[in-house]
Amino acid sequence: MLNQIIIKTMPFIPKSIIYLFAKKYIAGPELKDAVAVTQELMKINGSSTIDVLGEFVTSKDRANLEKNMSIEVLNAVQANALDTYLSVKPTSLGLGLDFDFGLSNIREIISIAKSKGIFVRLDMENSPYTTATLDLYKKLRDEGFDNVGFVIQAYMKRSIDDVTALLPYKPSIRLCKGIYNESETIAYKGYEEIRTNFKKLLDLMLDNGLYVGIATHDEALIQYGLKKVSEKKLKHEEYEFQMLLGVRENRRDELLRQGHRVRIYVPFGHDWYGYSSRRLKENPQMVGHIVKSIFGLNKN
Repeated sequence: MLNQIIIKTMPFIPKSIIYLFAKKYIAGPELKDAVAVTQELMKINGSSTIDVLGEFVTSKDRANLEKNMSIEVLNAVQANALDTYLSVKPTSLGLGLDFDFGLSNIREIISIAKSKGIFVRLDMENSPYTTATLDLYKKLRDEGFDNVGFVIQAYMKRSIDDVTALLPYKPSIRLCKGIYNESETIAYKGYEEIRTNFKKLLDLMLDNGLYVGIATHDEALIQYGLKKVSEKKLKHEEYEFQMLLGVRENRRDELLRQGHRVRIYVPFGHDWYGYSSRRLKENPQMVGHIVKSIFGLNKN
């Protein structure tokens, strides 16, 4: 109930207060902030994926600005020799406006990234864009771009079929639970249902030799991932764990000390308020975790 009260009163709370909730999970408003966070992660043998905040743009001019910002990230990655790659939200680059326009923008980014030896991850957004995002991936791979991957959300009932259909591409996949509030007709809602499907998806991916970013803070799923990579005798460079910035930092550090690759999702940008408010509304349980983190009660 406290979570719901906080969410409903968000429009009336000063942004400076909301920022107390958001700042732990966002590098900052500027690209230099994401660079600095990544450099700190590298000191403990961690890595990152940098994300420019912004999604669901409503004009081509705005989408072009977002494209240029992504290119600036690529330049910064190269200039600072960062152990990172770029994550992009297709709707921020125009996918929701026009498929071919979005494809053109994303192709330009991935082409520049390839020339610099940088990987690009297509983030998965809510269900109206699932098919289009996977179509983007297939088109780019068919054009010869091998420096691109995508995200699969375990709570989506279609995910097993999507992964199976794309197995011939041997894709690099970030596997997460999913955060958007989807209809129960297309998404699993039960906690254990989602966990079970996550495990099935991870099995499918690892059994077929895919490189997987096991993206979760759920200890049961982390343990399952550790068990599977051990059973398969995978080398540390053949998989990785992924977490959000500011979440379960002690567990992150423990995995790193054990020699596992851990990549942290590092968002930055001036759209921190929109990002934070959308995430909190879509996933009210996050409020409780954030409150605990502010008071130092949720670090493990």
